[in-house]
Amino acid sequence: MSPQPTLTKRQYLTLGSLLFGMFFGAGNLIFPIHMGQLAGSAWLPAAIGFLLSAVLLPLLSIMAISLTRASSMYDLARPAGHSFALFFLLATHASLGLLIASPRTATVTYSIGIAPFLGKGQQQIGLLIFSFIFFLTTFLLARNESKITTYIGKLLNPLLLILLAVIFFWALVIKGDIRAISFTSSPKLMSSNLINGFLQGYNTMDALAGLGFGVTIITALKLMGLHQASTRAKAVAKVGSLAMGLEALIYMLLILLGAISLGFSRLTANGGTAFNQIMTHYTGLIGTALLGAMTLLACLTTAIGLVTSFSQDLGHRFPKLGYHFFLPMTTIGAFLIANFGLDQIIAYSTPILMLLYPLAIALIMLGLMHPWIGKNTRIYKTTVAFTMIPALLDAIHALPAGLAQLPIFNSIQQFATTYIPWFGIGMDFVPFLLIGFLTGFIAAKLSGHKLAPDLPDPD
Repeated sequence: MSPQPTLTKRQYLTLGSLLFGMFFGAGNLIFPIHMGQLAGSAWLPAAIGFLLSAVLLPLLSIMAISLTRASSMYDLARPAGHSFALFFLLATHASLGLLIASPRTATVTYSIGIAPFLGKGQQQIGLLIFSFIFFLTTFLLARNESKITTYIGKLLNPLLLILLAVIFFWALVIKGDIRAISFTSSPKLMSSNLINGFLQGYNTMDALAGLGFGVTIITALKLMGLHQASTRAKAVAKVGSLAMGLEALIYMLLILLGAISLGFSRLTANGGTAFNQIMTHYTGLIGTALLGAMTLLACLTTAIGLVTSFSQDLGHRFPKLGYHFFLPMTTIGAFLIANFGLDQIIAYSTPILMLLYPLAIALIMLGLMHPWIGKNTRIYKTTVAFTMIPALLDAIHALPAGLAQLPIFNSIQQFATTYIPWFGIGMDFVPFLLIGFLTGFIAAKLSGHKLAPDLPDPD
């Protein structure tokens, strides 16, 4: 076996920047700022909760891909059965690449950077033209897989970081507004904001995205000469830690900025409006242009990552068609759905996310347990089967009002509210997941089969 090359610090930084750029989209700018406003003086516990779900969980998803040495999201889910793995792959990537995250990159950029300058009657045609240019650019930049690291890691992402650094330095150091923020709060506020911050972190969708982005990092590592699975696994873990560490720092500063903004503005309806007010306060008219540039860079890098990971995973599953067949299909689909508007996208995709998130958490947990349980199909299938029950209940609970009030769905919700623990707070999957795992583990042990990890296939 030929010796594996060692990545330089510069290559690790480039790959970390690539992964950060794919994760950090417009929602990642908007949600922490709005949460900072909601938390106010209790911003610190809210920030801790937010980091647990928006940083730690996505990092664990990258680690699960690394530990299992999976080459795709499908590979990670495969021990639970071929049908489930294919369903999870298509449903997750459809949500990320088609139904919500990818279309949202265009609609959020438009609403922040373009819509304020157009009249009410020009909004629909404006969105159509902008989203066409946006996704055409995304397609052209994602067309060459070998250049993705250069476009995101070396060019677009550093520009975004520079813009963020400017506003942080101006607000916290030059203006000195950090002196106005409190670092203490009552125990009641601390506990409630910790939970609220944790739940708000789900809005980033990064735990799902991490399962898909892992494949893009693995592809980049192969292009750099790392063809041995064990070597790639260690590199993926290092790159993931670097990217999510940077994201955690920026989240903390954005949440702090949101809390500080209550000193010169009122609580806003969403983070986009709050960010507009913050930029205007600190930079005047220049702030509008700066915010538009930041949002465009954040959204463009994320859109490239989403369509690339979707097309790569499908290309691996259907090699006769390949990456370059699925890439235009993905970008065209995202373009069409973006023109339904942000409100419609969120309303009808939320039930899908409520279905997928518990399943993703189950797979992440199983992947992290790989050194002890390997890819034992009995444990995987039992855990996923138990987790599917509350996942379906949560999806029904999140249906749009018109559908949720149908007699059959209303009856199901009343039953779940009465008999299912933690259903009302959306955490009902936790006991089901644990019971499923323990049941599968005991059954596997009683069967006499060895639980040691599978040996990796040679690359």
